[in-house]
Amino acid sequence: MTPMHYLHCFVAIQSREWRRFWQQRTRFASALVRPLLWLLVFAAGFRAVLGVSIIPPYQTYITYETYIAPGLCGMIILFNSMQGALSMVYDRELGSMRVLLMSPLPRPFLLVTKLLAMGLVSIGQVYVFLLIARLIDVEPPAWGYLAVLPALMLTALMLGALGLLIATWVKQLENFAGVMNFVIFPMFFLSSALYPLWKMQEASPWLYWLCQANPFTHAVETIRFALYLQWNGAAYFVTTGVTLVLAGLATAAFRPQRTRILGTRATG
Repeated sequence: MTPMHYLHCFVAIQSREWRRFWQQRTRFASALVRPLLWLLVFAAGFRAVLGVSIIPPYQTYITYETYIAPGLCGMIILFNSMQGALSMVYDRELGSMRVLLMSPLPRPFLLVTKLLAMGLVSIGQVYVFLLIARLIDVEPPAWGYLAVLPALMLTALMLGALGLLIATWVKQLENFAGVMNFVIFPMFFLSSALYPLWKMQEASPWLYWLCQANPFTHAVETIRFALYLQWNGAAYFVTTGVTLVLAGLATAAFRPQRTRILGTRATG
C-alpha cells in the first residue's frame, strides 16, 4: 500500500460522511436546537439560582450561560457520536460496513478515519453553536476558538470510539435507542457540563465521585480550559487515556469473524 492509497481512502470516507450529513440537513438543525434551548431557556431559569463563583479557568465572576457553553459543545459531540454509531449499525445491516472492512488497508486506519470523519462533522456544528452563542454574550477569547480545536477533536474521537464500541455489540437497530439513552443521559448529567463539581460535592459526595469517574467530565473540562487559553493537564491525560482504551477495544471488536457473524444475524 502506498501513501496515495491511504489518502484516497481517507478522502473517500470523509466525503461520504459529509455527503450523508448534507443530505440530512434536519440533523444539523436538531443538533443546534437542543443546545440552544439549554442555553436560552434552561440558563435563563437557573441564572438566579445557580451563581458561579470565580473558578479556573475563569478570571472573574461569570454568567451561567458562559459556564455551560463548553458543556453544551460536549453535548453536541456526544449526541452526534451516538447518531454516528446508529449509522454504523445501519451500515452493518446493509452490508456497507463489511464492504469497508474488506479493504486491504489496515482495519485500525479504516476505523479511525471513520471516527475522524464523524468528529469533523460534529466540530463544524460546535463552531456554528459558538458563533451563535456570541450573540448572547458568551465571548471566549478570540484565540480560544483555535486553541479549543485539539480538545474538540480529542473529545470527538473519545465519544466516537465509545459509539463504535457500542455499535459492535448492538445487533439490531431496534435495540439501539435504549442503549443510547442509557449512555447519553448519565454521561451528560453526571458531569461538570451543567454544574461545577464543587456544587456536586456540596450536594452529595458520592455524586461528586461519580462525576469524577465520568470521562465526559474530563472531556468537558478539556474543552472549557482550552476555550479560555488555559491548560488542564489532568483532564487531557484522562481523556486521551480513555480514548486510546476505547479505540483499542472498538478496533479489536471489529475483527472479520465477528463482523460476518453480526451481519449474518442482522440479516437473518
